Amino acid sequence: MNIKFEITEDGSHTLFVPERNEHYHSMHGAIQESMHVYIDAGLRHCVKSEVKVLEIGFGTGLNAFLTLLEAEKNSRKIDFTSLELYPVSITDAEKLNYAELIDPTRKEVFNELHKTGWGKWNQVALYFSLLKMRLDFSNPSNFHPENKFDVVFFDAFAPEKQPEMWTQAIFDKIAKGSVRRMLQAAGFLVERLPGPPGKREMLRAVKRSTAG
Repeated sequence: MNIKFEITEDGSHTLFVPERNEHYHSMHGAIQESMHVYIDAGLRHCVKSEVKVLEIGFGTGLNAFLTLLEAEKNSRKIDFTSLELYPVSITDAEKLNYAELIDPTRKEVFNELHKTGWGKWNQVALYFSLLKMRLDFSNPSNFHPENKFDVVFFDAFAPEKQPEMWTQAIFDKIAKGSVRRMLQAAGFLVERLPGPPGKREMLRAVKRSTAG
């Protein structure tokens, strides 16, 4: 896949895909967006001491890196499963500047996220293990997880750019107005939260309790 490097407003890289006319992150700030959406509103919303995370779209590895750092910061065990059909090459990944901006001492750890093998668990850090699976999740029958997940990072491209990833079957499996209705139909409680800079709002979906 043809990609181009661009700098977002917080100084961090994103990748641009000309074929889809789409960026991997918000141009208002890649790190800022990932922290706001996936760490602050997602991971930190889960209070379990051991967390199983599913990420749809490994992409640049930024979400995985921020999750690893969060796991270490809080001595909190996190098993991170990430699905990606078109992985960024290791050569391109090594050019990304996230570690330099967040913690330059962890550059090799960031690179290791991309270098670890696919289809097997890798203990990347003391509290963080990673399973990368190269598969097409637009057909959810391709994915048969052994365990349930506590947190899902749904990091697909926008619905108008990647409509095959925004179907009822997808949301049934992992658990802008049409997305809310599909999540509700799949059994989630959906709330609107303030979005990161450049986005008015975002959705957080929490699975309804089945207790009586």
